[in-house]
Amino acid sequence: MAPLHKKSKKKPKQVSLVVPVEPKPNEIDWWEYFWHKNSTAPGYSVPNDEEQGFKYFFRVSKTTFDYICSLVREDLISRPPSGLINIEGRLLSVEKQVAIALRRLASGESQVSVGASFGVGQSTVSQVTWRFIEALEERGKRHLCWPDFDRMQEIKFGFEAACGLPNCCGAIDATHVMMTLPAVQTSDDWCDQEKNYSMLLQGIVDHEMRFIDIVTGLPGGMTFSRLLKCSSFFKLSQNGERLNGNVRTLDGDVMREYVVGGYSYPLLPWLMTPYETNGISDSQFTFNNKHEAARLLAVRAFSLLKGSWRILSKVMWRPDKRKLPSIILTCCLLHNIVIDCGDTIHLEVALPGHHDSGYREQYCKQVDPSGKTVRENLAKHLHHGVQLDGHGTSTTAGHRI
Repeated sequence: MAPLHKKSKKKPKQVSLVVPVEPKPNEIDWWEYFWHKNSTAPGYSVPNDEEQGFKYFFRVSKTTFDYICSLVREDLISRPPSGLINIEGRLLSVEKQVAIALRRLASGESQVSVGASFGVGQSTVSQVTWRFIEALEERGKRHLCWPDFDRMQEIKFGFEAACGLPNCCGAIDATHVMMTLPAVQTSDDWCDQEKNYSMLLQGIVDHEMRFIDIVTGLPGGMTFSRLLKCSSFFKLSQNGERLNGNVRTLDGDVMREYVVGGYSYPLLPWLMTPYETNGISDSQFTFNNKHEAARLLAVRAFSLLKGSWRILSKVMWRPDKRKLPSIILTCCLLHNIVIDCGDTIHLEVALPGHHDSGYREQYCKQVDPSGKTVRENLAKHLHHGVQLDGHGTSTTAGHRI
């Protein structure tokens, strides 16, 4: 039987889809284009030296930039649509994609402004930045993890050398990151005590101001002490699964591992907070001085984080709560990668004031009796060391970073 719908054997017309690729001779090098366009643009104080200028715009050296590209390259070229940015209708190199994302995170400028500096559209900046964030979250996670035994020994040695605190494993602090909420999702939980919608970031840093533990995604209306108790770090430490390494014997007293925190935190056996300043003894005064030297490492780390990656401190663009945790984590990873690569963090990029400017200091009155004993033993040991110095001052360099 003949087919019911016999058609001619005329071949269908083949449509050839040609993707216009940005021609190399015209684009030259993405950096050369960007430098020529932006190095003398009004509003920027760009160093004359091109290498320093690169770091001014992207917060990383070219060597560190190349390393970051190597981390995310496979993801940026393999995921659909294989690097095709539809609005411009051309393929962007991995290097240019990373540069766009880093500039967006570093400057906190609008997508339109960042796009204009690269000659691409707002949609391109949005797509590229988010793809970069997703890739670095996965590929860079080894740069932010709790230290192994050997690394923790280095950290403890570093804190003792710089601040005079024996067996100290880190410094803890927290900060607010501004955000927006859709009108239908407004909630008092996300409205903090300063009437801003914000998300909290808690971080523990080592003696090199690297983040070794973070928690984020929780509402800015929480106190820092409540944020701590919601973190896995708290649960692990309370259960003896963290800060459970080698103990030290100091003047006959056993000193366990601990971290230091400000008045916002409870005094616990593994979390040392300062003495209140009214009517303190000489030993307590000595403890507070050395404690402050260590605690300021966390304060400065947050100031550098939010100053380097200004997307976390800009109020002109406030991200929604679904994407903000990933953005925060990516910025913390970049902060650590810069340090891990032996790159230099220019101190002038730090926020000019406190990293949580505009927020009043919180006070936590919780005192664990065992924590009080640990602090008293530590204060006694530190003061004894000062007395042995014979000058009333410590021989440790508490001012060093």
